[in-house]
Amino acid sequence: MSAAIHWRRDIHRHPEVGFAEFRTASRIAGRFADLGWRVRTGTDAMSAADRLGVPDAESLDAAYERAAADGADERFLPRMRGGLTAVVATVDSGQPGPAIGLRADIDALPIVESVDSGHLPARDGFRSSYDGVMHACGHDGHIGMAVELAERLAERPLTAGSLTIFFQPAEEGGRGARAMVPVGLADRIDLFLAMHVGLGLPTGRYLSSVDGLLANSKLKAVFHGVAAHASIAPHEGRNALLGAATAMLGIHALPRIPGHETRAGVGRISGGTSSNIVPDRAEMLLETRGDLGVVNEHLESRARDVLTGAAAMHGLTVDIETIGGTTTATADPEAVSAIETAAVSAGLQVADGLPVGLASDDATTFMRHVQENGGKATYVGLGATLAGPHHTPAFDFDEAALPLGVDLLESLVRLGQTFA
Repeated sequence: MSAAIHWRRDIHRHPEVGFAEFRTASRIAGRFADLGWRVRTGTDAMSAADRLGVPDAESLDAAYERAAADGADERFLPRMRGGLTAVVATVDSGQPGPAIGLRADIDALPIVESVDSGHLPARDGFRSSYDGVMHACGHDGHIGMAVELAERLAERPLTAGSLTIFFQPAEEGGRGARAMVPVGLADRIDLFLAMHVGLGLPTGRYLSSVDGLLANSKLKAVFHGVAAHASIAPHEGRNALLGAATAMLGIHALPRIPGHETRAGVGRISGGTSSNIVPDRAEMLLETRGDLGVVNEHLESRARDVLTGAAAMHGLTVDIETIGGTTTATADPEAVSAIETAAVSAGLQVADGLPVGLASDDATTFMRHVQENGGKATYVGLGATLAGPHHTPAFDFDEAALPLGVDLLESLVRLGQTFA
């Protein structure tokens, strides 16, 4: 079993959500330190003040203690307490050459994984051991590829330039990159890429640039009303859950913008305590997306109007908090060309003409930052035939894609020594 698959399966069995990836991040840091890389963690790798949507202290403490009891690397774990789970690892040849950057996201999703006998992780014993959390997007595979790449470079070191791998927490929800960019470790990257497995592409195929990643806003809305007896005095209450439900309908009914790709939806709504009490509090998680930043900003503004309007309609107040977001980015031709050259060396075939679903990824925050500082960037799709769709309980991908992905990355790094 290749190192990429071995690590993928270990991480898959121990999934952790955004800013709570204590076991995952500490073990990554430990492995790269053992391989001789310079490893930065804690506030050296991310800005605590620039995080959004951080879990509450009780949840973080519970995740930290679980990680400590379940194989976390104690050399690095203490610096991550409180949700500082970014890791940045660098290997430098000591010789002139380009600085190459790779983003590998590390968080999982709040999904209950399938127990079906046809689901490979369940069948082969690496299904999630943490109830209600699952690697349902492929980030475990991204980690595995990065580790195997590092092991290959330990056997045959770089002869020019450097490689920095940004292990990013909290990609889901668009929260991690914005907390890592401010510390400056991506300021002098010459060639940057993020690579994502799956995306509807078959194993053995790749896209040198996944165009059309959508700008995205994640919002949390809390409606506040007045509790009352549901039968004796319902007129004295102000139903916060009813206001949230009204807003949900309005969000999903938002008119789309002609000529643009847009999305708007509510992912969670909750409130109330009993059937005989008028609910005085309700909470909603929602998002908007657009193919341009200004388009998403317009849609988000409309969504906020819906929230405040629904609250006013039912005599409520509403607090609206931004808990995440992404931007858009366009690949540079020079970066695309470098990927295409590396892919030929790795034996991968281009997947031109195959549809890729529109999504969002805050790797775009890294991409834009690198580009604004004079570097080149792209977002690569690595084919990995899916057994189940992204973000679903049955998600899984063809692990045979992982060694191919490492071949691509290694070829890029070695060919990239001449990148200009």
